[in-house]
Amino acid sequence: MSSAADPIAEARRVVVKIGSSSLTSIAGGIDSARLTEFVASLVAHREAGRELVVVSSGAIAAGLAPLGITRRPRDLATAQAAASVGQLLLVQAYAAAFAVYGLTVGQVLLTADDLHRRAHYRNASRTLSRLLALGVVPLVNENDTVATEEIRFGDNDRLAALVAHVAEASGLVLLSDVDGLHDGDPRRSDSRRVPIVTGAADLQALSIGSSRGEGIGSGGMGSKVEAAMIASSSGVSVRIAKAQDVRAALAGQDVGTLFPATGRRPTARLFWLRYASRPRGSIVLDAGAVRALRARRASLLAAGITGVTGDFLADDPVELLGPDGAAVGRGLVAYDARELPAMLGRSTSELAPELRREVIHRDEMVLHELRRN
Repeated sequence: MSSAADPIAEARRVVVKIGSSSLTSIAGGIDSARLTEFVASLVAHREAGRELVVVSSGAIAAGLAPLGITRRPRDLATAQAAASVGQLLLVQAYAAAFAVYGLTVGQVLLTADDLHRRAHYRNASRTLSRLLALGVVPLVNENDTVATEEIRFGDNDRLAALVAHVAEASGLVLLSDVDGLHDGDPRRSDSRRVPIVTGAADLQALSIGSSRGEGIGSGGMGSKVEAAMIASSSGVSVRIAKAQDVRAALAGQDVGTLFPATGRRPTARLFWLRYASRPRGSIVLDAGAVRALRARRASLLAAGITGVTGDFLADDPVELLGPDGAAVGRGLVAYDARELPAMLGRSTSELAPELRREVIHRDEMVLHELRRN
C-alpha cells in the first residue's frame, strides 16, 4: 500500500502508543537515545502538518533503577511507588526531547475509572482537544500511582484505543517489539508478517499469543490486536509496528500490520457505553425481547424483562442478559433498580402513566455481536 493511499499517513490526528520495553530497561531506567530517536520521528510527522497524541508506558520501569529495584515489582504498593518516581523522570525526559524542536508537552494521567464515568470521559475529551488546539503534544499514561487492580486498564494498548476515540483521532499506531502480526511464532524463520487485517475473519486462522513475560512490559500481541479491533471497528485505522519503524509506520510505508477502519465512528456516548462504561447491574430478558432487540432494533419494554440485579439508578449503564445468562448488550436504564421489580412482565398499558416509557430506549443501547460457532 502506497503512502498516498495509507489511512495512517493521511490521518489529520494520530495517537501513537509506545511500551515500556521500547523506552526503558530495568537496569538503567529510561534509555535516552531511544526516547530521543522516538521523539524525532514523531516531530517529523508533526512537521508534515499532522497532530499527535502520545500514549507512553514506562513510568514504573523508569522508577525502578533510582529506587535500586532490579525487577518489576509484584506488589501494588511498590509498583505505585516506582511509578511516582518514574512518571516525573519520564515526563521530564519527554519535555526535554520535544523542547529541542520548540514543542511543549502536557501530561494527562488517567485511570480506567476516569473513562468509566461519563462526565470524566467528557472532561478528558475536552482537555485533549484544548491541548491540541494550543499546539501542545499530549502525553497520556495510566495513573499508576493511584490505580488499584479494580480500576486498571491492565495495559496501555486498550487505553490507547480509548484515547484515539476520546481525542477524535482517525489513526492509531501501536508500537511493539516485533514487526507486526505474524501467521505463527515471529521467532521462527518460517513465520510471515501479516500486512493487513480487514476483520475478525482474517484473525481466525492465526495463532495470536497473549502471554506476558517476566520483562518490564505488561502487554502482548493479543492485547494489541484486541485494541486494534476496538479502534478499527469504531472508525479509527490502526497499524501495529515495531518501535524502530515508527517513522515508516507514520509515513504509510509497508511495515507492520494495518487494520483499516471497518466501521463508522459512533457517537462519544455510544462508544463510551460499549467500551468504557462499567455496568452497575444487569437486566434479564426473555427470548422474545432478545429477538425484538436484535431483529427490529426495538427499545426494551418492561414486558420482556424477567429479572433485575444490582443497585443502579436511572441513567446508569446496565448489562442486558438473555435467558441463558449470555450478555446481549448494554444500555442506559431509565428507572432505578427499586422501581423495576413491580414492572416485570407487564405490558405498557398495565403500568401507571408515569411508568409507560421504555426501560431502555434503542438509542441508549449497544448490542454485542452474535458469536458464531
